[in-house]
Amino acid sequence: MAQTDSQSTAFPEIVELNVGGQVYVTRLETLTAVPNSLLWLKFTQSSPGALPKDSKGRFFFDRDGFLFRYILDYLRDSELFLPELFKERKRLQKEADFFQLPELSRRLAAVSKDNSYEDGGEPEEAELASPATSSLDKALRSPGATAGYITVGYRGSYTIGRDIQADAKFRRVARITVCSKISLAKEVFGDTLNESRDPDRPPDRYTSRYYLKYNFLEQAFDRLADAGFHMVASNSTGTCSYATNDPGEDKLWTSYTEYIFFR
Repeated sequence: MAQTDSQSTAFPEIVELNVGGQVYVTRLETLTAVPNSLLWLKFTQSSPGALPKDSKGRFFFDRDGFLFRYILDYLRDSELFLPELFKERKRLQKEADFFQLPELSRRLAAVSKDNSYEDGGEPEEAELASPATSSLDKALRSPGATAGYITVGYRGSYTIGRDIQADAKFRRVARITVCSKISLAKEVFGDTLNESRDPDRPPDRYTSRYYLKYNFLEQAFDRLADAGFHMVASNSTGTCSYATNDPGEDKLWTSYTEYIFFR
């Protein structure tokens, strides 16, 4: 049965987008939140049949798919919170210009003018965050607090039986390792830091040989947050093997994850 005119010309309430190969699902009202923007024009002044689509029927835009997440965030809340050490502000401003978001472009340009982070100044996030967030960041980064990175890593393992409905058998986390400048590690973790593997090194040196005396990541994260650190990146890798050479035996999974914090 052929679609009626109203069905063929109306956009759905939930819209699927393919932006440079990245898939996004959002509400129509989000895409049309800023009048006279490119997305507002496309999704109010055009029909679904007039817009390009990918092979699965998603509306396609040949733009930077990763930076589009910040465009969507801005459309949702009229605010923009960039991560620490964000180094693609100029590219994001170019995306804002393309999507015809002059206020977002103006704010990004203001950061370029007033903030010299790319030349060694402070991170850009505080310039675009709300006043409350900016005040919090300033309080956490009190005068005299040493800036730097701390990497927290842990390795874990578990087994899954042949019956996929069976519960996985988890083993305890082997150790939580700490990589950083020695002075930062001692400041944050204090007497919970096992220093026996790297004793008597000067505080301005770096080490990757420390580990914590407990096995709860949340404890480490709480200490880092109390000291004014923010997570800026993480990565994880995992491998799978059989406990024996028999494929019918339980599978043993091992993983290693690192979290990078900055103050």
